[in-house]
Amino acid sequence: MSLSQKNDEQRRMTSITRKMHWYLLRGKIARFLGSDLLLAVLLTAGWCASQEYAALGKIVAENHRALQPVEIAAEPGVDLLYRVASGEGTLLLAVSCLVPFIVIGVIVGGLLLLQFLGVFFSYYQEDREIRKILAPLNEIALKADELSRLAFSEDKYQMIEDAIENIHPEQAEAEGPLSFGDADLVGVEAAMNNLLLRMRDTLRQQSRFVNDASHELRTPIAVIQGYANMLDRWGKTDEKILEEGIAAIKNEADHMNYLVEQLLFLARGDSGRTTLNRQPVRTGELMREIYEESLMIDEKHRYRFPERGETVEVEVDPGLIKQAVRILVDNAAKYTPEGEEIQLSYGKTGKGRPYLQVQDLGQGINESELPHIFERFFRADEARGSAGTGLGLSIAKWIVDKHGGHFEVLSRKDLGTRIRIVL
Repeated sequence: MSLSQKNDEQRRMTSITRKMHWYLLRGKIARFLGSDLLLAVLLTAGWCASQEYAALGKIVAENHRALQPVEIAAEPGVDLLYRVASGEGTLLLAVSCLVPFIVIGVIVGGLLLLQFLGVFFSYYQEDREIRKILAPLNEIALKADELSRLAFSEDKYQMIEDAIENIHPEQAEAEGPLSFGDADLVGVEAAMNNLLLRMRDTLRQQSRFVNDASHELRTPIAVIQGYANMLDRWGKTDEKILEEGIAAIKNEADHMNYLVEQLLFLARGDSGRTTLNRQPVRTGELMREIYEESLMIDEKHRYRFPERGETVEVEVDPGLIKQAVRILVDNAAKYTPEGEEIQLSYGKTGKGRPYLQVQDLGQGINESELPHIFERFFRADEARGSAGTGLGLSIAKWIVDKHGGHFEVLSRKDLGTRIRIVL
């Protein structure tokens, strides 16, 4: 930046600072005048009330009160009387108030003067603070101005255009970051590399999602196809094979239908087509409903619901939040041995936020797997052949994220898992 540009920038900064000073000063003066005027009124009213009470022993609202200027007979001048008369016109009190009012004026005026002096002495401190606040904005303005003044030659525009045409996000990682080799294009180069990184991450996530979904759907389709071929060969004459094949096909069809429903839920959520229908819900009542449903659905585990938490009313979509908690309960039942206990609870965190909690005595989760449990199609310890699609916790996380909440997970191998939804 040249010397003249620096001087122009300094003058512009000083002009903006002065404008902000005047704006703040007008606000302070208005507040000072308003508060001091109120103080003067209160002091005047207090003095008048004290004189009336001292002379009459009480203050009667129906009495007539007035200020009356009178001439002083002994010497030239004017006095001011505070007069109180009864409703019938009888004079009850007449006392000079000129001196007290002058004293009140001096007090209020002195206070106003001190306030103005405070404004004057704080000017330089405020100036530094305003310049400190404006510094980042000023830097942004300078950068924008610098970009607007930047004039690229035709060959530089052609260089950017060629680079855009030859971009392949899926190859960016292998090819390394984009580089123009031109100092004037460093900012453009950094912006394009950041864009490429985000595009590559998105493509990787989409590719993984499609591959995982294809893999999950391939298994039930293969099973259905295998049983259909078996029925075609032997099921027409063997009733036992016929029953076995029909049961297997129905089971796999149900599994595939469940998987497709989960995929559609996530697809609608990712595209923004799932909206929240928020309603006031009490956490205790919501968890009790899930507890009673779990008792009917799952007879293989012992469910406990201690109603000792602090129930609060929250604005949530009750159907979606209930779905998220049911996913946690289903997972707890899946990984907890039969006969063991699963506990549902609710309450408030140390910071006062409501939570819904599911705790089991199951096999627990390895510490290395904890960061990945909410990823789509992730299944902990797949060598155990655990059932499920690997989408449940992903759906629960999407629901909780949309409500502005988060998960708190505590798990110990072979001891159990506690998952808390904090809203």
